[in-house]
Amino acid sequence: MKIVQMADVVRYPRMTTAELRETFLLEALFREGEIETRYVDLDRTVIGGAVPTTKALTLETHAELRAEYFLERRELGVLNVGGAGSVTVDGQAFALDKLDCLYVGRGSKAVTFASDDARTPAAFYLLSYPAHTAYPTRLAKFAELEPVHLGSEETCNKRSIYKAIFLDGIRSCQLVMGFTLLAKGSNWNTMPPHTHMRRSEVYFYFDVDPSQRVVHLMGPPDETRHLVLSDRDVVVSPGWSIHAGVGTQSYGFCWGMGGENQRYDDMDAVAIAGLK
Repeated sequence: MKIVQMADVVRYPRMTTAELRETFLLEALFREGEIETRYVDLDRTVIGGAVPTTKALTLETHAELRAEYFLERRELGVLNVGGAGSVTVDGQAFALDKLDCLYVGRGSKAVTFASDDARTPAAFYLLSYPAHTAYPTRLAKFAELEPVHLGSEETCNKRSIYKAIFLDGIRSCQLVMGFTLLAKGSNWNTMPPHTHMRRSEVYFYFDVDPSQRVVHLMGPPDETRHLVLSDRDVVVSPGWSIHAGVGTQSYGFCWGMGGENQRYDDMDAVAIAGLK
């Protein structure tokens, strides 16, 4: 498990493009037949990808966690962005089609991932935070989620927000998780932008055509930088940074948060005219 250390707001303005990418961008998390994980020191976040093919993959603990098993002191959110598959938690199997989301509670000892068909494997995005209490493992089916529609065609940000793990949905200790799908012809996300010092955020971009890119805006509102991303890239966003992006085509992204406040609308709005 590679450890990733965040830069603070003082070092950030002097970083090169390569340094920004090395610090805030996670790539190559989805490798067929493997589970890849990264440990980010910001809020002790673990981010990963699991792509099972011909055999199931087991979520192992790592020396960096100093834990008997991965979820001994953690909780986990799982979003499938690939083919049909399943996640088995302590002997109970949960079927996940594309865009189904699973919450796995603290204390779950055995977690495995499988694909229904190795030719079209599932692709499980993993997001984990420390947990100080246990909540039941629960599945949120995409068809059962009620979207919130935001934006417009005029501002190129018509989108649907799907909340899965949050205060009024699947309960968790501190993890908040859902995803946003942009309408065809729209390409801006999280615009107007915002920050929230009460929690950090992780953006996972998916369904980006291989020939296209997403430009992710980050940094304090008055000193922004950008990262150019491809399909299934992940950006870690500290509380002092905005997190918005624009793609050369429509796409989807999963947003996940951990920190001291689980209220979805806990944010500090930034006027578009104030961006620099």
